Amino acid sequence: MDLALLRTFVAVHRAGSFTRAAGLLGLSQPAVTGQIRTLERQLGRPLFLRTARGVVPTTVGDELAHKAAPHLDALVEITEAGPDDDRSALRTLHLAGPPEFTALRVLPALTTLVTQGLAVRCAFGSTEELFEGLGAGHHDLVITTARPRGRLLAATPLCDEEHVLVAAPRWAARLGGPAVLQVKGVRALEALPVVEVHESLPLVTRYWSAVFDTRPVTAGTIIAPDLRAVLACVAEGAGLGVLPRYLCMDALDAGEVVALLNPPVPPLRTYFLVVRTGALALPHIARAHEWLSRAAVDW
Repeated sequence: MDLALLRTFVAVHRAGSFTRAAGLLGLSQPAVTGQIRTLERQLGRPLFLRTARGVVPTTVGDELAHKAAPHLDALVEITEAGPDDDRSALRTLHLAGPPEFTALRVLPALTTLVTQGLAVRCAFGSTEELFEGLGAGHHDLVITTARPRGRLLAATPLCDEEHVLVAAPRWAARLGGPAVLQVKGVRALEALPVVEVHESLPLVTRYWSAVFDTRPVTAGTIIAPDLRAVLACVAEGAGLGVLPRYLCMDALDAGEVVALLNPPVPPLRTYFLVVRTGALALPHIARAHEWLSRAAVDW
């Protein structure tokens, strides 16, 4: 079987589109379509189903991609290496994840590897964007809060993130503190504005569901699409917010914000390290993966 056909097939499988795969490969869209049709004729089975938004792999397509993709990645690794290349040497890691966690946890943890010769190129994005970029080969390793579906991407749990309901000290004093709030319940919070990262109130809604078994009712909202901005607004008294403990820990210790509740089982969110299946055979990706897994024990 022609390796060029397999390379095109894997690119289409990862990109989910003939057009996007053509751009990644530097080919025309008709050329990509022709190569996929040739491969389908050789195998005697359809590999993709055409849709309005691109293509979806058939069961046969998924099976072929699962078997072929890791080996093709390894061949690319070999062909990109020079004749004197030291395979144990660290290379460039293309990393991506949510901005706050990546900036405050992940990148500092990789500092030692950088001093040993690893180059890092970092990107931020939503979970959907991260999975798409990883599948298309733009990223080597991504950090997400969702497990990918299918077998082309492999996920490893990294750590759990505890969420804390916080507000400025004056709001906490007005509510009477955690003990009083525990008795008053969720209705006592309805008069407070909410500071969030999105109009859908994802963090507050998740917290309300886990702790109060209901949806939030708010007096008003501020939307700031960065958790660090949410923390700054909350500390200034703009309203309550739900934040990861790692991000607001210093502000809690300094008394800039106060935890409004201390539930016996705090809401948690799990982070995952995600790679393309077979990518851990590449030394620089495996080293970063292992390093982050060890560092996360203390997170």
